[in-house]
Amino acid sequence: MGAYDTESEGPAAAARAALVREIDAEGAWDGDPVWREAFATVPRHLFVPYYYVAGPRGYERRWGESPDPAARARWLCGAYADVPLATRLRDGELLSSSSQPSLMARMLVALRVEDGDRVLEVGAGTGYNAALLAHRLGADDLVTTVDLEPEITESARRHLAAAGHHPVVVTGDGARGVPARAPFDRIIATCELRTVPRAWLARCRPGARVLTPLATGLLALTVRDAEHAEGRFLPRAAFFVPLRGERGAEPGGGCPAVVPGRAREQEPFRFLLALTRGTLGPEEAYSLWLREGRPDRGRYGVTVAGGHAWAWLDDPEGPYAWPLP
Repeated sequence: MGAYDTESEGPAAAARAALVREIDAEGAWDGDPVWREAFATVPRHLFVPYYYVAGPRGYERRWGESPDPAARARWLCGAYADVPLATRLRDGELLSSSSQPSLMARMLVALRVEDGDRVLEVGAGTGYNAALLAHRLGADDLVTTVDLEPEITESARRHLAAAGHHPVVVTGDGARGVPARAPFDRIIATCELRTVPRAWLARCRPGARVLTPLATGLLALTVRDAEHAEGRFLPRAAFFVPLRGERGAEPGGGCPAVVPGRAREQEPFRFLLALTRGTLGPEEAYSLWLREGRPDRGRYGVTVAGGHAWAWLDDPEGPYAWPLP
C-alpha cells in the first residue's frame, strides 16, 4: 500500500480494536473466541486500499494513499466501520464489495470450521474473508478462493500477500466448485445464488457443510453425498452481489416488492417471495405467510436430491414445497 502503511499502523490497530468491540457487543462470535482473535489480527485496511461511498453526486472514492492527510484519515475510519464497502464498480453496477464485518463474523461462526478443514470460498472479493479463514486454520493451503473476474482475483492476491497470506486464488466459475482442489470440508459463498450448484456437492466430502446466500437469506446445508444435501436457513437477512457466471443469474435483480404495509414487519414475507419467485404470486404468498403465522427465515429449508432441489416450510416432506431453478 505504500508509505501510509507504517504511518497508519497505530491508528489502524486502534480502529481494528474498536471494530472488534463493536462486533463483540452484537454477540456475533457466539462464544467462539477463535474468530474474535482472527478479526483482531487480520488488518482489513490492507484489503480495501480504496473504496466507494455513495453521496449526493454519485460515488466518492476514498483512497489510502491520498496526498491529503484528512482524506487518508477518512479512508482508514471507513475501512474499520462495521459496514459493507463498495470496492469495484462498472457502469454504475456494483461488481464486488467487502461485506459488513459483523455479518462476516456470523457467517464464519455458522460455517463451523474445524482444524484441518479444507475450505472453498466462492466469491474472492477483496481477499479479506480468505485471510480470516487462513488465519483461523493456520495453514494457507487449506483455503481456496475463486472468482470469475481476473481483475478481482489479481487484486485479492496482492492484498493477501500484503497481509502475509498465500491461499490458493483461482480465476474461474465458482458454480463449478474448483474440482482440482476438491474434496472440501466446507464451502462458503459470499455472493447471492438462485439455487444450489449441484457441482458443489460432488466437490465435498460426506458430512461437509455448505453456507450460501440464497433469496436474501443464508442457507446452511449438510452434504450427505454427491447427490444429496439438506439444511435450513439462518434467521438473519443477508444481501449480496449476485454470482456472475451462474447459468440464469439475474445481476441486480433485487427483491420483489412488498404488499403495501409496514416494510420492516413484512421483510420475512419478502424472503418468501424471493424464495418462491415464479412459483407463487404475491397475493398467494401473502395469504400463505399470514396463515402460517408469519414465519421467519429459520422455518424454511432446502433439500437437494437426485438432481432436483426444492425449498420448503417447516418440513421437507410437508405440504409447502417449491422447486428451485
